[in-house]
Amino acid sequence: MSSPVPARPRLRSLLAGPDPVLAPGAYDALSARLIEQAGFDVVYMTGFGTTATLTGRPDVGLLSATEMVDNARRIVAAVDVPVIADADTGYGNAINVVRTIQLHEQAGVSGVHLEDQVMPKKCGHMSGKAVISTKEMVGKIEAAVAARRDPDFVIIARTDAAAVEGLGAAIERARAYAAAGADLLFVEAPRTEADIKTVADELGGLAPLVFNWAEGGRTPPLPLERIAELGYRLVLFPIGTLLAATAGIRTFLDTLRRDGTPSAALPALPAFDEFTDLVGLPEINELEQRFAGE
Repeated sequence: MSSPVPARPRLRSLLAGPDPVLAPGAYDALSARLIEQAGFDVVYMTGFGTTATLTGRPDVGLLSATEMVDNARRIVAAVDVPVIADADTGYGNAINVVRTIQLHEQAGVSGVHLEDQVMPKKCGHMSGKAVISTKEMVGKIEAAVAARRDPDFVIIARTDAAAVEGLGAAIERARAYAAAGADLLFVEAPRTEADIKTVADELGGLAPLVFNWAEGGRTPPLPLERIAELGYRLVLFPIGTLLAATAGIRTFLDTLRRDGTPSAALPALPAFDEFTDLVGLPEINELEQRFAGE
């Protein structure tokens, strides 16, 4: 059942609340529906997962703005909760960022994060990253703020500079991005708990902070209680659903290959009727009864 409060104001309200907002990563409309049905208030569209599922390749800047926005649009259409999307580098210079923001707003997304990597970018937990100048990224953030038509649309500034220039430089960049109008700050891939605390101590008073709980990534997997204690407001779990799906498909295929049929795997899977229910067949049946005209 949809909330009477539109998605973007709802996201703003959640981020202003007392507890960290948990946002599991969705790579398609089905995974987004499962996240919503599990009771989460926000869906995060993962660029890593989007790239993996659309191309079968790693997150190294292979997808265009159009491909990413198309996936975001499908995810938004599948759920009633707010969707935050990975908008990579904005797909070019500040002028490209203007169009990127407009496209995401038109798609119904509630917020995006933009990063300061050089195009083509890489996953924030991979090696070999490079970053643009602080001045250029400030221009991109200013362009994003100017481009949005809905003031409730959330703009998150992400810096990948910690791995390239050091944590101190990343913090200074984040300060500049906050001054440029970013709503949230996202320092990617701090390597130790001390680094995570330093980010919180230095930036917590400027804007709400994002913690990327990247499953298997370079950031220590802190307990949620510690993340909350440090004051982080948005916690992303970007690829857990993708990894879980990969593990499940592998197990199923191993059984099918071994036995010649999937019978032994079926008890661990959703039943056919259960699956059709979770993707909304009862709603379709109700609409058919209402509009069939018989």
